Amino acid sequence: MIMSYYNTLRYKYRYTEREENYLKDFPEEAPGISIVAPAFNEEVIIYDSVNSLLNLDYPTFEVIIVNDGSKDKTLEILIEEFELEEMPYYYAYKVYCRPVNRVFRSKNPAYSKLKVVDKENGGTKADAMNAGVNVAQYDYFINTDVDCILAEDTLSKIILPVLDSDKHVIAVGATMRMVNGCTIDKGRITRVKPPNRLIPLFQETEYLRSYLVAKMGWSMVNAIPNVSGGFGLFDRNIVISAGGFDSASHAEDMDMTVRMVAYMRENKKAYRIVQCPYSLCWTEGPPNIKVLNRQRTRWGRGMLQFIIDHRKFFLNRDYGRLGFLVMPYIVFFEFLAPIIEFTGFLFLLFLLFTNQVNFDTFWMMIAYAYLIGLSVSIITVSYDLVLGKLYKNFWEYLKLVLFSAFEAILYHPLVVIFTLRGYVQYLTRKNFKWGQMTRQGFSPSKNANTVHNNA
Repeated sequence: MIMSYYNTLRYKYRYTEREENYLKDFPEEAPGISIVAPAFNEEVIIYDSVNSLLNLDYPTFEVIIVNDGSKDKTLEILIEEFELEEMPYYYAYKVYCRPVNRVFRSKNPAYSKLKVVDKENGGTKADAMNAGVNVAQYDYFINTDVDCILAEDTLSKIILPVLDSDKHVIAVGATMRMVNGCTIDKGRITRVKPPNRLIPLFQETEYLRSYLVAKMGWSMVNAIPNVSGGFGLFDRNIVISAGGFDSASHAEDMDMTVRMVAYMRENKKAYRIVQCPYSLCWTEGPPNIKVLNRQRTRWGRGMLQFIIDHRKFFLNRDYGRLGFLVMPYIVFFEFLAPIIEFTGFLFLLFLLFTNQVNFDTFWMMIAYAYLIGLSVSIITVSYDLVLGKLYKNFWEYLKLVLFSAFEAILYHPLVVIFTLRGYVQYLTRKNFKWGQMTRQGFSPSKNANTVHNNA
């Protein structure tokens, strides 16, 4: 926590508005960025989403929408609204993906930055990402989702660590926030507010802990375990050299991050993976228990699959920090934590039924654990204040703190149960469906209430 706080302050004073404006004043210094966003049955939001991406404030970028075999009118809307026409294109499969049918460009110069790739459905986001990586023309690409909203200046912010580092930066992570509760107009957030529903509100605090506390600390020692698939910058050549995204993985972002690190270590190349707290991506959190269950079950499956697939890295000195920091952290603090918590709860029930509990000690331990969790949440909110007040008033921050007091009772037990369910599903090889999500779209001057595509 001390390292993360120091790193946050370092960013605050190191990357100022002057550095960001430098890219505007000297656009030739800005590396080109390809934004890759897979889309499957996204007819409700696709128009606003693409418009939002095309209007980002950055000198040189392209937007690649990968239509992953949509069965609705996603492709038809793209063709009609953005005046697309099929272009002759030699498609080189640098990394594997399902067959690509067509590549489109716009006849309208206003949409000259847009490419649309139409391909057969690959069943996972990873396959669609590979199709976009194959088409991308720039050295760096963004991995994101069409239901995410990016801050207008987010590309200018996320590229700064690449330009500033004395080592080869192979990936940069951004900060994910909940769009639930925010006011949106034409794909832009006009007013930032904390979520109104309970589960997204808990997840907002959880995300702040993950991105502003945990990952900022890991960034200090160059040991970030995962660059989020919601929004992250990747070196295209390193991704291709590492084999691209694994279409069989349920945790394709973590899998890709670790394989990039392994590639750099195996080829004895210096590298850095950086967390950028100022680069913001707004995503929709699960609005109810049913969707949270689906999301965390999938994450649990992905976690166990990841550990089994990459067990060779565990405590392997040839892989440096990956072997002795990242993998032990994932195994002991991410994977085993739900198992230990659930086992401890069962043991506590046994002690209660057999009258072996010293209640004075019991309540003292409960209070201690509760206060530690609450203190971490309060400190997390203070990080957000250090970076710059996104919420407009004190009461909105107080809302986060007050409801975080109930997180350990109402939210965390659900996360533990759903994660364990994911472990069991993976071990029993039960069929897993990604599911179809309801969309309401980014309507003008309405709060975001749609369901996240990655749930």
